Amino acid sequence: MAKPEIKTLLEAVRYFSDPDRCLEYLIAQRWPDGKVTCPTCGSHEVHFIATRRVWRCKAKHPRQQFSIKIGTIFEDSPLGFDKWLPAIWLITSARNGISSYELHRSLGVSQKSAWFMLHRIRLAMRTNSFEKMSGQVEVDETFIGGKARFQHEAKRKHLGRGSVGKAAVMGLLERTSPERHSVVRAKVVENVRRKTLAPEVRANVSAGVQVFTDALASYADLDSDYVHQVINHAVTYVEGNVHTNGIENFWSLLKRSLRGTYVSVEPFHLFRYLDEQALRFNTREEGDGERFEKVLGQVSGRRLTYRDLTGQTVIPC
Repeated sequence: MAKPEIKTLLEAVRYFSDPDRCLEYLIAQRWPDGKVTCPTCGSHEVHFIATRRVWRCKAKHPRQQFSIKIGTIFEDSPLGFDKWLPAIWLITSARNGISSYELHRSLGVSQKSAWFMLHRIRLAMRTNSFEKMSGQVEVDETFIGGKARFQHEAKRKHLGRGSVGKAAVMGLLERTSPERHSVVRAKVVENVRRKTLAPEVRANVSAGVQVFTDALASYADLDSDYVHQVINHAVTYVEGNVHTNGIENFWSLLKRSLRGTYVSVEPFHLFRYLDEQALRFNTREEGDGERFEKVLGQVSGRRLTYRDLTGQTVIPC
């Protein structure tokens, strides 16, 4: 089956309104060679039951029957792909994200279901890369949380102002090179001390490259491994090519999305929103259809239950 070229939300809604067409599309996405594989034993000896749109593995083992949803972010969801696939299109094409209330109104599902769907899709938007950054890399940190003036007076007195009570986030941006445009990585960190930030830089950036930071003392010992250049924001923001404006731009986009679209994000879920915004930033030169297919290609092997999402069980970040 040749993949259709879908360019707009309207085309996506029309195309994925047919369950059989959705199934054909997802089979081609998950098994490009056309050989459906049993998710339990890995066997290709499977029989398709057309009346129920499921397969049955010929090998004897538990869960012989399986659907296209098994082993993906869609597993155990009662919602059809006529809702799931437009939902993926909406979140990947929206420049500032899409709230659960907006998705609930657009798809006709409950707000609770829409919220759960969005977090499952964000799991598919996570891009784990073991490749270290090179060239010129900007490193910076920021704090995410409510502004003190919007807090209740009692809470302001208890927490104080500034970064107190906020989540610390670290970001690394590899500047544009002849090979590709700038890309970013962002991560929630415990604090902004040297013992926390410096190891993250060394884990993500190749030794010997140019690293640009602000004057935070936590970056002081990077000189031994990198060509470390510092911009003192108390004096100026740019000195030639020494600046952190690229990663600051990413912080601006992130906070605009959090404040304008999502309004309130719990620290427990913040890392998922970082994954969403990082993928959107790193694929900004791709079309909506390309970004949609990229995320759809990452739905397998990822599972998020409601119990995990709401913190009833402990899961690794």
